[in-house]
Amino acid sequence: MNAIRTVAIVGAGLVGQGWAIVFARAGKQVVIHDARENAEAIIGAQIEKAVADLVEGGLCDDAGAILSRIRFARDLDDAVSGCDYVQESAFERIDVKREVSLAIDAFLPAHAFVGSSTSGFPGSAFYEDCKNRARMMVVHPVNPPHLVPLVEIVPTPWTAPEEAARARQLMEDVGQSAVSLSREIPGFVLNRLQGALLDEAFALYAEGYATAEDIDRTVRDGLGLRWAFMGPFETIDLNAPKGLADYAERLGAMYSGFAGQRKANRDWVPEAVARADAERREVLPAGDLDARRSWRDEMLMRIVKAKR
Repeated sequence: MNAIRTVAIVGAGLVGQGWAIVFARAGKQVVIHDARENAEAIIGAQIEKAVADLVEGGLCDDAGAILSRIRFARDLDDAVSGCDYVQESAFERIDVKREVSLAIDAFLPAHAFVGSSTSGFPGSAFYEDCKNRARMMVVHPVNPPHLVPLVEIVPTPWTAPEEAARARQLMEDVGQSAVSLSREIPGFVLNRLQGALLDEAFALYAEGYATAEDIDRTVRDGLGLRWAFMGPFETIDLNAPKGLADYAERLGAMYSGFAGQRKANRDWVPEAVARADAERREVLPAGDLDARRSWRDEMLMRIVKAKR
C-alpha cells in the first residue's frame, strides 16, 4: 500500500484551508489548487493567520515548518497528478461537485484516492461517471477542520472497502477523529443529529416556549458541557443507576411522547427564522460576525488544548 506523502487540496475556502493546515501540521506535503483570481495571495495570508493563531493558542510550535509544506498550483493537473490523496472542498453545489470530480478523475494517479468535503450530498450523486469511482468517497469534516477533529467517511455503492479503510487510517494518522458509515444517507451522521436538535429548537421558538437566547443557553450551559467530552449514549448510560437500559426503562416513554409531538408539521417556519435572525442581530450585529467567529475559534482552541 502506498504511503501518503503528498495531499492535493482542490478548493481552498475556509474548509479547504483548514484541511491544508491539518495535513501540513501532520508532516504531509500539501499542494493547493483554487481557481479564484489572486487565490495564492488571499488564501496564503488566511492560512498564515490561522497557523499563527494555533501557535499563540499553544496547539503547535513551529509555524514556519507547517507553512513550508504548503505550496500552490495554478493548474489542477499540477496539483493532482503527483499526489497520493485528494481532498476536494469545492463550492457546495451538485453541478460543481460533478464537474470538479470529473476533472480530478482525469489526472488521478493509479494509486491515489479522493475524499469530498461535501456537507450532505451523497458521493453517488457526483462520482457516478468517474472511471476511478472505486477510489472516491465522502470525507466530511467539521468546520474548521484544523480545530474540530471529527471526520465522517461515507462510501458510495462503488467505493472499494479497502479504500474507505485507507481514508480512515489517513485521518487517524493526521490527528483527526474518524467515523465510518456503512453506507450512504443524506446528511450523514453529524448533520442529521444537528438537524434533529435544530428542528426542535426552531419548533420551540416558533411556538413561543422560549427565546432564542434561552434555547442557546440550554445547550451552551447544559447539554453542551457534557457533549464536549462524551456522546448521547454515554450520557444516558451514566444518568441512571444501572446504565443505559435502566435509563431507557425509566424515561423511554417520556421521549416517545416527544417523538409523537414531532410528527406534526414543525418545519423551519419563515416567520420564526426571520424573528430568530432579528433577535440574533440585536445581540450580534452583522458587522461583528467575523470577530465573533475568531472568538469561536479561540474558544475551540482552549477546549482542544484542555481535552489533550
